Amino acid sequence: MSAKTSVSILAALAIGLALSSAALGDIPPPRPPEPQTDNTTPTPPAVDPNSTNLDQPAPAAPSDAQTKEEAAFAAKEALAKTLVKRDGVIALPGGEASISVVDGFAYLDPADANKLLTQIWGNPPGALGNVIGAIVPRDVDALNANSWAAIITYDNDGHVSDSDAAAIDYDDLLKQMQTSSEQVNEERAKAGYEPITIVGWAQKPSYDATNHKLYWAKHLRFGSSNDTLNYAIRALGRTGVLQVNVIADIKQLPDINGQVPKLLSMVSFAQGHRYADFNESSDPVAAYGLAALVVGGVAAKAGLLKWLIAAAVASWKLIAVAIAGVGAVIARFFRSLFGGKPGTPAG
Repeated sequence: MSAKTSVSILAALAIGLALSSAALGDIPPPRPPEPQTDNTTPTPPAVDPNSTNLDQPAPAAPSDAQTKEEAAFAAKEALAKTLVKRDGVIALPGGEASISVVDGFAYLDPADANKLLTQIWGNPPGALGNVIGAIVPRDVDALNANSWAAIITYDNDGHVSDSDAAAIDYDDLLKQMQTSSEQVNEERAKAGYEPITIVGWAQKPSYDATNHKLYWAKHLRFGSSNDTLNYAIRALGRTGVLQVNVIADIKQLPDINGQVPKLLSMVSFAQGHRYADFNESSDPVAAYGLAALVVGGVAAKAGLLKWLIAAAVASWKLIAVAIAGVGAVIARFFRSLFGGKPGTPAG
């Protein structure tokens, strides 16, 4: 592993430690998880038609809270039906890349992807930055327990070199991240918060050097039993990285692993924006390599973002979005730490 790669990794790990205490200082303790909506009609107590007892209980009326929950769920169901599931070859906003939708999947444009994330799944607006679309299973309802989505964003920090690909020891990288998270969790405990544990690789990082695509999955645990899946796909381009973050439950890992080859095949850069089109004399260069892409959200897992704490008690979809969204924060940190290529814009 090169010296520059080691410095990048250590910097990513250190920023979580440096910022976690300050970031947690004014965050109220998370509230208990809210009860899930029960869409079934309560069974009224049995009434004996032959009885003369006038004291038999009347059927219970739904509570105000239950009525509000049912109304909220119905509103989300109505919104989910308005999502337009597109197919074919979709040019992504900005023109750098496209999605070639295969059977069984559909593309949501930016407006519908944001509707899914915020209005249906309840994430904070802008949680994942500038969303340029999403890939979803075509025949799975957004509110179904088996639903998932691959949220697409684009990071134009510059050309990311893959020269460190063969030198990365991902087992060692995992140990570094786990050690860092343990140290950060000590600070979280002092502030009254539950730990966020990197349990391990749910899917060990794998890099396709021919197509310049990287994917991995982290198994995370919030507190003692709230497990979630952080699945990431990165496609390297001429001057940026197409980011595909899969929002799914840890129990869906086998299904997601089975779909990853299709997801990888759907993502491609347009002619002139491909990795091979990089012009060393004029194109901006990112200040980090593949290892830093994988480290990614360490600072968020350390408690950097306020909305991560709120998300951690609500739903796995919130947790996964919160973790995925901090990648851009780390990227901006590296850019400011190392600077861009002399004489070129920083992205």
